[in-house]
Amino acid sequence: MSIIQKLPYEWAVGLRYTRAGKRSGRNRFISFISMISVAGIALGVAALIVVLSVMNGFQKEVTDRMLSVLAHVEIFDVRGAMPDWRAVSREAARNPQVAAAAPFVEIQGMLLRDGVMKPVLVRGVLPGEEASVSDVAREMKQGSLDSLTPGSMNIVIGRALADALHAGVGERVTMLLGTSGATEGGAPAAPRTKTFIVSGIFEAGHYEFDSMLGFAHLEDAAQTVGLAGPVGLRLRLHDLHQAPRVAAELRQSMNQDYVMRDWSQVNTIWFAAVGSQKRMMFIILTLIIAVAAFNLVSTLVMTVKDKQADIAILRTLGASPRSIMKIFIVQGTLVGVLGGLLGVTLGVAVAMNVDVIVPAIERVLGIQFISKEIYLISEIPSDLQWSDVGSIGGVAVLLAFFATLYPSWAAARVKPAEALRYE
Repeated sequence: MSIIQKLPYEWAVGLRYTRAGKRSGRNRFISFISMISVAGIALGVAALIVVLSVMNGFQKEVTDRMLSVLAHVEIFDVRGAMPDWRAVSREAARNPQVAAAAPFVEIQGMLLRDGVMKPVLVRGVLPGEEASVSDVAREMKQGSLDSLTPGSMNIVIGRALADALHAGVGERVTMLLGTSGATEGGAPAAPRTKTFIVSGIFEAGHYEFDSMLGFAHLEDAAQTVGLAGPVGLRLRLHDLHQAPRVAAELRQSMNQDYVMRDWSQVNTIWFAAVGSQKRMMFIILTLIIAVAAFNLVSTLVMTVKDKQADIAILRTLGASPRSIMKIFIVQGTLVGVLGGLLGVTLGVAVAMNVDVIVPAIERVLGIQFISKEIYLISEIPSDLQWSDVGSIGGVAVLLAFFATLYPSWAAARVKPAEALRYE
């Protein structure tokens, strides 16, 4: 006995209708419409998987580049300085997630050279400690982070900032610092200036940091702004995704004079924008699946019209309206499942081979989708997440199921006497 024969008769009849026999031109037309519905669902599912994977890839790529410079958690002292930062570091290290800590000072100002002025955030660090919480030392293109020594007034800047200032290693740049005072006549006081020597150039691959960030030795930076020590600590965690939880735990366990900030709070607007874009893209591309799924309505309506005699015979043999509904729900849902499976297979295959497919298309068409000068990456990244795949496949099947409800209800209302009148 075959598997189909072991199934309830509603499933057996629904499977037979799904295969749509070829006894007449009308059946062939219905079969063609069914294949179009399957293809539409498959393409919609595949497109959604690929688009979300590419968006996840961009988010992961940008996040990784940001975290090469940013700390996972930052601790600030509300009193303005943290002279005994080593004690604070030991206290923070009691949390098992904390892997390393480094002190820092931040100075906001303007860098000036040959009439070109650019905003800058100079971070005062201890090179040996900073290497344990960020990847700046490994991202040096010229010079070395170890060139930042006490009293040297050396500075390491991003490549984009160096290009804007036309400053190379060994050249001097002037830093302008704002003042809160005023002259005797009431005019704003002239900004204070400090001369630094460019001793290195780094490239994090994130334009915001490469164009606005610089590093100096902690003592030089603190002396520039008149601080007695660092303003806080930068922490590196074993698992960066635990940063919000670790920040909350440190907030509870440490002195109330400290303020915690995790990496997701540093660029809140950017992460919120990416999340919003992903949600909107999911909704928009789901509409493609919905259009294909609701093609099933016309397919099933035609099937119901074509099978009225079969429905009437089943009713006279004792089939209930509920059983008739099940037959057409099975037929429509199977189309959705088939389209979903084909779409998932195609989408996963494309998403996992974007790095091969896109360059091939670029070579054939002679174009470049991603400009490294603009986006700082030359390849389209992809990060396939199986949770997205499951959600997309589930939505496709669910939409197909909803599309079957009205035609199935209409089939259940067929009256045997009227359907067999002209048979």
